[in-house]
Amino acid sequence: MESCAGSWRRLEHSQREEETDPEPQAPPLDSQSAQWKNAMGFWILGLCNNFSYVVMLSAAHDILKYKQASGNQSHVEPSPTPMTHNSSSRFDCNSISTAAVLLADILPTLVIKLLAPFGLHLLPYSPRVLVTGVFSAGSFILVAFSHSVWLSLSGVVLASISSGLGEVTFLSLTAFYPSAMISWWSSGTGGAGLLGSVSYLGLIQAGLSPQHTLLSMLVVPVLLLASYFLLLTSPEPQDPGGKDEAETAARQPLIGTETPESKPDSSWDLPFQERWTVFKGLLHYIIPLVLVYFAEYFINQGLFELLFFRNTSLSHSQQYRWYQMLYQTGVFVSRSSLYCCRIRFIWVLALLQGFL
Repeated sequence: MESCAGSWRRLEHSQREEETDPEPQAPPLDSQSAQWKNAMGFWILGLCNNFSYVVMLSAAHDILKYKQASGNQSHVEPSPTPMTHNSSSRFDCNSISTAAVLLADILPTLVIKLLAPFGLHLLPYSPRVLVTGVFSAGSFILVAFSHSVWLSLSGVVLASISSGLGEVTFLSLTAFYPSAMISWWSSGTGGAGLLGSVSYLGLIQAGLSPQHTLLSMLVVPVLLLASYFLLLTSPEPQDPGGKDEAETAARQPLIGTETPESKPDSSWDLPFQERWTVFKGLLHYIIPLVLVYFAEYFINQGLFELLFFRNTSLSHSQQYRWYQMLYQTGVFVSRSSLYCCRIRFIWVLALLQGFL
């Protein structure tokens, strides 16, 4: 009887505890609102960061053709002035290939990404974002008002510096936010390809000159700065244990040289030799990506200019803009597919890109 009475007392006690325990509640609205603000913020940052880069590639044929013809024209399609083409070829090409624009748009970014791991983290985020926005705006202005090919290429270099610095900055910034922000950033960069090429194509087709089209895009750097300083919420402080520690441990396999007792903060103080060891461990990721991008840009800026069908209603410049728009549409689809499918063996993509 005593044991039975004791069981009843324990049962009643447990029932009272269940009644007093708070029921699990949904996340607060403020937290959900902050997550959506951050998601849209990183999407817009990805969009604005790559926008000038995409527009310069889409305008590559116009930059070289119109500047060589008669400086800054006020019409979309200049009068059929004799152009300086490569007379030794049956193709309708400029004397300077559109690959020159690609080099001006890629090399500064490459230099920034190579040097960034060795000291860029010492510069605060806000000054880097300001430089990104200023250089992006400067690229549009310089190309719009330039009267020579080389001055226009200097404007393309500014766009490349802006894109490269912004990419390194914003990708490193995602480490302070939930991992889903990387997907939003990636989708935004794909959206930049689609919206950048479509906007340039649409405004030119609507009758604007290349100069006025580029000047109308000055709103993009302003949107980038507004998204960073006004839309993104301040990241929550990182706790030394719990979920943050688990997330840190999940990222460790990329850096196999760290000892188990190493702390996350110690990675900032790695000597050059250890950084080089880490870099070598990442080569099996880097090499396939290098091959993919090599084939991609070889086709994009090396061969597109040669694909000219004469017996159509579209001029060579118009056909080139349409090629860029279709290409950027595929980029947007692929960069927005992270939630749909994930491919672990990225060397397969390198093979497909090379053979197709």
